Amino acid sequence: MAFAESAGGGESVPSPESTPEPERRSWAPLLTVCAGYFMVILDVTVINVAVPVIGRELSASLTGIQWITDGYTLVFAGFLLTGGALGDRLGNRRVFCWGVAVFTVSSAACALAPSAPFLVASRLVEGLGAALIVPGSLALLQQAYPGPAARSRAFGLWGSMAGVAASAGPLLGGLLVSTVGWRWVFLINLPVGVVCLVLTLRYVARSPRRTARALDWPAQCAVVAAVALLTAALNEAGRRGWSDPAVLAGVGLAVSAAVAFAVRERLARSPALPPSLLRSRAVSGGAAIGLLFNFGFYGMLFTASLEFQHRRGFSALGTGLALFPAVAMTMFASVLSGRLTRRTGDRPLVISGMLLAALGPAGWAAAGNDPAYPLLVAPMMAAGFGTSFALTGSTATVMGAAPPAYSGAASALFNTTRQIGSATGVALGGSLLATAADYGAGLRTSMAIGALAYLAAAGLAWLCVPARSEGT
Repeated sequence: MAFAESAGGGESVPSPESTPEPERRSWAPLLTVCAGYFMVILDVTVINVAVPVIGRELSASLTGIQWITDGYTLVFAGFLLTGGALGDRLGNRRVFCWGVAVFTVSSAACALAPSAPFLVASRLVEGLGAALIVPGSLALLQQAYPGPAARSRAFGLWGSMAGVAASAGPLLGGLLVSTVGWRWVFLINLPVGVVCLVLTLRYVARSPRRTARALDWPAQCAVVAAVALLTAALNEAGRRGWSDPAVLAGVGLAVSAAVAFAVRERLARSPALPPSLLRSRAVSGGAAIGLLFNFGFYGMLFTASLEFQHRRGFSALGTGLALFPAVAMTMFASVLSGRLTRRTGDRPLVISGMLLAALGPAGWAAAGNDPAYPLLVAPMMAAGFGTSFALTGSTATVMGAAPPAYSGAASALFNTTRQIGSATGVALGGSLLATAADYGAGLRTSMAIGALAYLAAAGLAWLCVPARSEGT
């Protein structure tokens, strides 16, 4: 349903003359929003194969190289809830467009960076743009496709963008760095960002504004601190070890900030995450499921990437091709789950997806110390298919249980927990590989833990995901 944005900043009212018939509903909003989301997730992984070259050309220190990769992730994860709150208050389309504009301009600055400090600063701004894009993307899809079947298909394609972008990043980055240079890793965002911005203004309906709702800045600062400190500590754990004082201090400060956020939310007149939202079994359980399957999937991708590059001697391009089986299944799985959810509801799809995905890391762990690559293709396909198959239902669960006035906040919560899951999976995988006496044993242990995370997600889905979605 299209909305006419009220000039006075209050609730918007439906515009009957602009409401399309269901059979004529355009898929342009879906493609537009997914293009913006694809850019955001691609920039998490595409940089990994470029940083060695960037470090040499810009004479960056080891710390500078780490901040080129981690700075983006820290700001992105830390400001997601702020982006969701701004979208609910000022209109999700407006904040989404702001995010695309900031992301595109900062990508140009990254491409033109004359020095490592300039590049790091530009990456931080790029992460802020990403944090404004992602919460609004789900809220805009929920607004554009209110019908259960269309909404499930839209959420399915949106979810598949994460797996495709994350896994295609090393492949695309390797191609660009080896052909036209590392600056094109950022330049490719410019045409995509411009087209995304133009199409959003053309095809995505305006969103309701709720300017009467005040932003609780103390709570926003507390959650930014908590997520950023936790993400930083997890990133450092993979390099320093879990017992390092800096890692323990980061985790302790993150917990303190989270406690401060919880206390503030109980006292605030207009909380960023209302207690009723967090008490919802579907919302909190769906967010926990997102954390667990991102833990398993991205932990598997990270350890597999290290296995192929460092132990087997694959090039960056070869590693991207080796990981392709996990990517190839995501699009097919998301389309299939979007079509099946109207018949089965979300719970069977999430449970079956998590159980199938668990076979991926479990199969890798059982394959032995140095399995031949063909033996790893089926496990990677199972993990990619199962994760994407379940993502549609878990996304629909969280967004369907959230009141429309808090759709941006619910989307931000879901994506924040997923980012934490990704960072935890990568950190644990890196730590196990670095500290294990035998590299193969460390990899198998990491994969086994990933399989247990998938099984835990399946159990949570049985308890928290409704048997039938609203309207199905």
